[in-house]
Amino acid sequence: MYRSKSAAAAVLTAALAAVTISVPQASAATGCKVAYEVTNEWQGGFIAKVDVTNLGDPVTSWRLTWSFGGGQTVSQIWNGTVRQTGAQVAVDNVNYNGSLATGASAGIGFVVNGSTSPAPADFALNGTSCTGQAPPPPDGLAQAHTAGRVTKSGQYSWPGVYFEGRFRGTGVGVVLNDSNNDYDVQVDGTTVATLVTPGKVTHWVNNLSNAEHRVRLVKRTESPWAAGEFGGFVAASGGSILAKPAARSRQIEFIGDSLTAGYGNLSTTRDCSSNGGVARNTNTDVSFGALTARALNADYQVNAFSGRGMVRNYNGGDPGTSYRTYYDRALLHVDGDVWQNPGTWKPQVVVVGLGTNDFSTALRPGEQWPTQESLVAAYRSAYVAFLQKLRTRYGSGTTIIVGVPQASGAFADAARQVVQDRTNQGDSRVRYWNFADSALDLLGCDWHFSARDHRLIATKLGDYLAGLSLGW
Repeated sequence: MYRSKSAAAAVLTAALAAVTISVPQASAATGCKVAYEVTNEWQGGFIAKVDVTNLGDPVTSWRLTWSFGGGQTVSQIWNGTVRQTGAQVAVDNVNYNGSLATGASAGIGFVVNGSTSPAPADFALNGTSCTGQAPPPPDGLAQAHTAGRVTKSGQYSWPGVYFEGRFRGTGVGVVLNDSNNDYDVQVDGTTVATLVTPGKVTHWVNNLSNAEHRVRLVKRTESPWAAGEFGGFVAASGGSILAKPAARSRQIEFIGDSLTAGYGNLSTTRDCSSNGGVARNTNTDVSFGALTARALNADYQVNAFSGRGMVRNYNGGDPGTSYRTYYDRALLHVDGDVWQNPGTWKPQVVVVGLGTNDFSTALRPGEQWPTQESLVAAYRSAYVAFLQKLRTRYGSGTTIIVGVPQASGAFADAARQVVQDRTNQGDSRVRYWNFADSALDLLGCDWHFSARDHRLIATKLGDYLAGLSLGW
C-alpha cells in the first residue's frame, strides 16, 4: 500500500566520488546546486525528483551523476535518460532540456527500487561537484598573451598594450572596463571593431565559422590619468577559450613621447579640432614601433608619454617631473607605482626617443635652467644615467638605440654626445640612429608624424636593425 511522503528540499554537497561511467567534458566554467526530494515511498521502493541549477557558464548539454549507497537501482525515469553501473548513476538530458543558461534549472524524476536511505550526496554536473557555489571567474590574464605592462588585476595605462587569445567556436566576447580609451578588436588578423571609450562591457564578435580563431585586443590611445581594465576573452555558447598563444622570442621596447605613441597619426590635417580631436585620430597600433615589431614577429612595449622629456616637459610644463618620473610605473596616475616584471620581459632591443619636448620650445623665465647650455648639460647627464638604468635592468646583451628625428640642432648634438659618452665607457651596444627625412610630411595632429610617416620610419628602423648583430 502507498503512503505519501514530502521531504523538505535540500541542497546536497559532497566531493565527487570516483565513477566508472564516463562523463562529458565541460566546455565552460561549471558550478551547480541540487535539490533532492523523495515524493512517494512504499515498501521496497520510492519516487524522487532532482532539480539541478546551473551556476556556471551556459551549457548546451548536460550529464548529472551520483551514487547510491544502499544498493538502490533506478527502474524508471522521466525528463532524462539513465545508465547505472553498480551504485553509480548517470542521467543525460533529453532533446528539450539540454540547454541550461546560467541560473537555469532542469528537473528529473525517477522510480527507485530500494530504501530511501542513505540519500545520495555526491551529485555532479558535467563532472563538476554540485557544491552550491558558483565557479570562480576565469583568470582573464592567464588565458591571454600580452607583453605590455599590466598589473595582476588586469589594469594598465601605457598606450599600445595588447592582449592575444585563441578560441574555438562561432564567437568571442572581450571583457573590458574603460571609459577613457579606444581599442581595436582583431580576429584572425583583421580588425572587426573599433571600441570608442566603451566603458564596462563585454563586446561580442559573432557569426564566425565554427573553427579555431585568434583574437587580439589593442589599446589605441594614451591615458596617463586613468587605467583601463581587461577582464579576459569569453567564448560564445558551445565554444571554448583555448590555451593562450605562445610568447614571441623577439622583444623590443620603445621609450619616448608623443612621436613614439602615435599621437594624432590617423589625421591628414595638422589641425584636428574639427575631425575628432587627438584621441580619435591616434592609434598606437600603427605607430612605427608597433609596425616594426610586427614586421619582425616581435613582442613589444610602447612606453611613451606625450609631452614628457628627459629633464624638461613641453614648454616647461609640470616642473620637477619628467618622463623619468613615470618610467617604472605600470599605472602612470598612481604615485610610486612600480611595474612588477613577471620575469618574461627581457628585450633584446630598446629604442629610446626622448628630447623633442626638452628642446622644442624656448626656455621661459623662472625655469631651473637659466641658459640653453645648462639645459643641454642636464639633459646629457640625465640621459647617461637613464641608459645606465636600462643597461642594469636588461643586461649587457641588450642593444639600446638612441633615436633622433632631427638632422641637427641641440637635441641631435646632445643625443649623439650621450652615445659617444657610453661608447667611451666601453658600452658598444648603445647606438645612435638619426631618422630625420625630408619625406616626412608631419600631417598628423599638431605637426606630428602621420600614418604614412610612421610606415616610412618603421621601414628605416627595420633596415637599421637588419644591419646590427642582435643575436636573435
